[in-house]
Amino acid sequence: MISFLTQLSQQRRFWAALVAIGIALELAALYYQYVLDEWPCVICIHIRIWIAGFVLLGIVALCLPPSRWSSRIFHGLNLLLMIGLLERSWQVLAIERGWVFGDCSMDLGMPDWFALDRWLPALFEVQTTCGYTPLILLNISMAEVLFAFALLAGMTALTLFASSWSTAR
Repeated sequence: MISFLTQLSQQRRFWAALVAIGIALELAALYYQYVLDEWPCVICIHIRIWIAGFVLLGIVALCLPPSRWSSRIFHGLNLLLMIGLLERSWQVLAIERGWVFGDCSMDLGMPDWFALDRWLPALFEVQTTCGYTPLILLNISMAEVLFAFALLAGMTALTLFASSWSTAR
């Protein structure tokens, strides 16, 4: 298992797969928004931002030549992005299920120097309040599917471990 993860952590197809997953998720979100009229809340937009972050990281990792240190740095940054994504995914699920009660505003909460909602409103503009996510398939809500990012975060942690372990030998 460690051997497989070590090889995976050093291959460009890991980053290509991450980019493909992220783009597919962003396209699915836009499909739900513009075709099915399921408008995004502030937490959903935060999730889109985290996803855009790991897509950009994957593109940078694909463009730069691989090295021991860049691999560790990229996998470490990816783990941080996945943890942030996992936290936002848990928050949207917890609000939907009533586990936590939070006031979800219409303000994205980004500073002026990072005003994604003004720069790219078609992708990052908050359009509804929190509390509901649409059903995707088999009565599974979008919030429940998003919480599956725990698997991606776990895989990321394992690849970080494998990339560090393989270079430590």
